[in-house]
Amino acid sequence: MKNIICEEPFKFVMRDGEVPTLKDGEALVRIRRIGICGTDFHAYRGRQPFFTYPRILGHELSGEVVEVPENEAGFNAGDNVAIIPYLECGKCLACRSGKTNCCTELKLFGVHIDGGMQEYLAVPITHLMKTNDITLEEAATIECLGIGAHAVRRGDIKKGEFAVVIGAGPIGLGVMKFAKLAGAQVIAVDMNPQRLNFCREWADVDYIVNASEDALEQIKKITNGDYANLVFDVTGNVNSMNNSYTYAASGGRLIFVGLVQADFTFPDPEFHRRELTLLSSRNATREDLEYVAKTIQEGYVNTDQFITSKTPFDEIIDNFEMLMKPESKTIKAMITL
Repeated sequence: MKNIICEEPFKFVMRDGEVPTLKDGEALVRIRRIGICGTDFHAYRGRQPFFTYPRILGHELSGEVVEVPENEAGFNAGDNVAIIPYLECGKCLACRSGKTNCCTELKLFGVHIDGGMQEYLAVPITHLMKTNDITLEEAATIECLGIGAHAVRRGDIKKGEFAVVIGAGPIGLGVMKFAKLAGAQVIAVDMNPQRLNFCREWADVDYIVNASEDALEQIKKITNGDYANLVFDVTGNVNSMNNSYTYAASGGRLIFVGLVQADFTFPDPEFHRRELTLLSSRNATREDLEYVAKTIQEGYVNTDQFITSKTPFDEIIDNFEMLMKPESKTIKAMITL
């Protein structure tokens, strides 16, 4: 069995490994598609929190069940599946409250434990989703899009509210798409004109704002001076996060979706005057992922446009760095096996 190990920052190595031996309650999955996300890029560059080397990356995964014991969930060999990559303890307060996405002992495939950049993976049956009704590519986008769906659910959008989404990467695009489906008037903010155009085409946003051209004034004009009911910052950029509150209306909600290795600050008198609600949004739950799968199946989300490159597993080491460069115009990169 082949696998790709990130031995240290900027170093991938292809190795031969053993096919996993199954433990009780696990299924053996042949990995068929691997989505590449910002977490993978950050890990490769040495900038990912909660990370140690060496590590097999990959947590946006779909595949085919090869071996599975008899189970109540009805999984059989040959089923196509998406993998829920968040392994929770099931015992902490967060888990007992249904918030498995922020389990105190959470382990994420490809970050805390070895992930899916390998031909086979042992996965708890409880962390599989049957996806026979959608394609392998569609199934491999579920986790990425689920981050955005969870953030939108955290924001509790009311129909007609203005939602500013800062950052037009794959996660930000997911936030935009599901905010639109929730009934918001979505304002996309980014500095990349190509990405902003894609926001219109793919996420059907209502307005685009170039952040380099006095975004605050543009948002004020769009909202008739009220500013936005919700502001989602998906940049992972501390300067953006420090200033994102300025786009929020009095009584508004500010949701930090991006993760940054830094402290953020903003003036308390201004925050207090507006009575803002500050939320973080981490990962996703099965509920979010099942919702995403349903929207894909019903045609509300087009992953064909979202996936902008497909690279065979044997070629990804040579092409990985190119996918990180702006000139590649990558939205979502996919590895095929």
